[in-house]
Amino acid sequence: MSSIDKGRLTGFLPRLRGRRIVVVGDVFLDEYVVGRATRLSREAPIPVLEFERRFYLPGGAANPSSNVVALGGVARQVGVVGDDEAGRQLLQQLRETGIDATGVVTDPSRPTTTKTRIVAQGSLRFPQQLARIDHLDRRPVGEDVERALVAHLETLVPQAEAVLVSDYRTGVVSEAIVAAVLDVARRYDRLATVDSQGNLHKFHAFDLVKCNHAEAQAATGRTLSTEDDFRRAGETLLKELGAQAVVITRGPEGMSLMGTGSLSQEYVHLPAANRSEVFDVTGAGDTVIAVLTLALAAAIDLLAAARLANYAAGLVVRKLGNATATPEELAWAIESWT
Repeated sequence: MSSIDKGRLTGFLPRLRGRRIVVVGDVFLDEYVVGRATRLSREAPIPVLEFERRFYLPGGAANPSSNVVALGGVARQVGVVGDDEAGRQLLQQLRETGIDATGVVTDPSRPTTTKTRIVAQGSLRFPQQLARIDHLDRRPVGEDVERALVAHLETLVPQAEAVLVSDYRTGVVSEAIVAAVLDVARRYDRLATVDSQGNLHKFHAFDLVKCNHAEAQAATGRTLSTEDDFRRAGETLLKELGAQAVVITRGPEGMSLMGTGSLSQEYVHLPAANRSEVFDVTGAGDTVIAVLTLALAAAIDLLAAARLANYAAGLVVRKLGNATATPEELAWAIESWT
């Protein structure tokens, strides 16, 4: 990328500040238990860890919110927690991160989704994740909770510039919630974006749909390997989903994107900004959708928004856990990486 292009991208960063994004979806508490590997167990071929520390991070749909805040935006969370210690811990994490949690509903009938990662710290440069234990309930939320979520959307979305749906398939993003998001976004002319691990066809008429390689294959029913495959997949998804833009993340191969209408953009493949120092890919997709949404809300063009998201993803995979990128880090990456 030329120095002129890099300067243009860096010049966009101040425009992200203050953008208000409502993030709705399945919020998690991410717990990390870190120990030092001292020896192999006699009971099984596994390392024995001596406990060093435990820490918590907002996960699931709360991770895009963390990324929004880290880049100077304003994030308002809509989601569900249980009436339990994990839920209280998650609400505390949201507040400490600077995320507005007034749209988070407490549901005593279900547990707070918690993902506990066991991480070994040893002689390696980076810690190694050994196992993950998920505590969750995939049942759809009840009608009373659903109505409360819709009420929060009706209040919060008109005050924002965009609404982002983060669907981790643990019961929050129902058809009624999707319909409510689209209804209020259209009434108030707000940008609507989505990142879903589930059925993409549930999200018809969103402005931007972000998915990964496997999800794009599942949605199109085709194996995607060549650039022509990805281009055709983008065309198919744009047409079938009625979207303005589609972004397909491809792990170490970067991302592909194309758009139409107000987000018009010919097919482009962006190679990964960072392939040499990849430590933990947890939450990289959340970073991508957060930066895309922030940038588009700031009236930055789709290609530049994707470039910013690509650099941000390259930064967070160098860190442990659900990481975020700051404007200063993003400016450094733009200047330092090709």
